[in-house]
Amino acid sequence: MAGRQRGARASADNQRQFFEAEWNFWADGKFGGAAGECRLDCLQKLEALVDGANADAIEEANALLLRFKDRSEQTTRAIDEFMLDLKTLVFVVEAGEEGFQKPIRKLARARLAKLKQLVNVPA
Repeated sequence: MAGRQRGARASADNQRQFFEAEWNFWADGKFGGAAGECRLDCLQKLEALVDGANADAIEEANALLLRFKDRSEQTTRAIDEFMLDLKTLVFVVEAGEEGFQKPIRKLARARLAKLKQLVNVPA
């Protein structure tokens, strides 16, 4: 009986390793796959947050960007730069300073384009 349990456990471990390897294969961004679509959807949502900047945008952007945080120092820096620009944009929108909204929105979009490039999604 113990041998059978060990065999079942080993089989389950092998299956888990197989599916993790397959997920990593599709998730590296060079293939369509679910992870590539998820990445594209996430970045499209970030674009929408830039367009409709409000106080809730900061929390939502933080949640969306968590999946990219542990990539590289360069990606982390790009995320930080984008978030700083998004926070500035939200502040300007909330303060009612319409004259500054367009240039800050443009800067936030440029930072997002840089982030897209770093996570292998066409801009």
